[in-house]
Amino acid sequence: MTKNLLEQLREMTVVVADTGDIQAIEKFTPRDATTNPSLITAAAQMPDYQEIVDETLLEAKKDAGSGATEAQIVSLAFDRLAVSFGKKILAIVPKRVSTEVDARLSYDTEASIAKGRYLISEYEKVGISRDRILIKIASTWEGIKAAEILEKEGIHCNLTLLFGLHQAIACAEVGATLISPFVGRILDWYKKDSGRDYTPSEDPGVLSVTQIYNYYKKFGYKTEVMGASFRNIGEIVELAGCDLLTISPNLLTQLQETVEELPRKLDPAKAATMEIEKLTLDKATFDQMHAADRMASEKLNEGIKGFSKALEMLESLLASRLARLESGAKVGTAAAEIFQSYDLDGDGFITREEWMGTDAVFDALDRDRDGKITPVEMGTGLGAILQMATV
Repeated sequence: MTKNLLEQLREMTVVVADTGDIQAIEKFTPRDATTNPSLITAAAQMPDYQEIVDETLLEAKKDAGSGATEAQIVSLAFDRLAVSFGKKILAIVPKRVSTEVDARLSYDTEASIAKGRYLISEYEKVGISRDRILIKIASTWEGIKAAEILEKEGIHCNLTLLFGLHQAIACAEVGATLISPFVGRILDWYKKDSGRDYTPSEDPGVLSVTQIYNYYKKFGYKTEVMGASFRNIGEIVELAGCDLLTISPNLLTQLQETVEELPRKLDPAKAATMEIEKLTLDKATFDQMHAADRMASEKLNEGIKGFSKALEMLESLLASRLARLESGAKVGTAAAEIFQSYDLDGDGFITREEWMGTDAVFDALDRDRDGKITPVEMGTGLGAILQMATV
């Protein structure tokens, strides 16, 4: 009897859960997991996780001291909350969890290094080895150079917001542990730019990851390739054999429910026989290639803005919750406030472009799959990831 797609995929690719929802991770039992501010924002508003958030906030307030500002308390709480979720996830997954550096530090090498060291120290305080943590940094030149220093210190890095071969080569040259090229966001850009649809086999995001994978395997780089940000299971099928794929709960469910043959598409042995030109990158060459790649330039900037906004939303949520905790009031959700912040043009809908945060959260909230989030979907859908994990 033919196995389902998820079972077959796991035989050739490491499956990573793209979610901060602990129950979803328990359901799909991936080897690794990754999380970020927008996923934590959604998860933190679910009743199951309020205790984690509240305890972290109160502890941060106490440790920050009487003279600390609200911003300092919330910043400390966010880092600890990321570690708290990471710790719980590591109790479920056998290998690693990715924890994100503040996207607002993406063009600051020294600040990114300091944040990476701090996050590792927080994990080590609770007895978790740095070998189980990936520090997630945007693939700017500055972020890549930060990863170079951290890797030399034994701090493993996941380079994210990666859209071009030049970024991938630079990451491999500095010895980054892992990269996360964004398949779906590349497709989004080309669909909007060209006005046409693409089949999975001609999907520009799929082709980009395939090119990077073959380049790495041809020249023996140890950096792992983890495809991310998928729009449909067709993209995942086309990348079967990739080192890792990070997949949202709704797509994991679709893979689990689909029974058909899954041929391997990416193979290191085949890549080794390919005729591929080896490139050498310095900063000037990197900058030149980045400027020439309009898609990569636009999507990197957009991604940093989106991840920064997601962090600001989480900080706002934490500040509101802290104030309510201090007043003794019952903590509630902030769906209305979140909706207004993301509905940039005020038309009553949040599009994927306006959201700009993590695709897994957008997909969870977009219950009718029409590419827009309504106020009703926002109000009722903050528990969508949790609901998917329990069906």
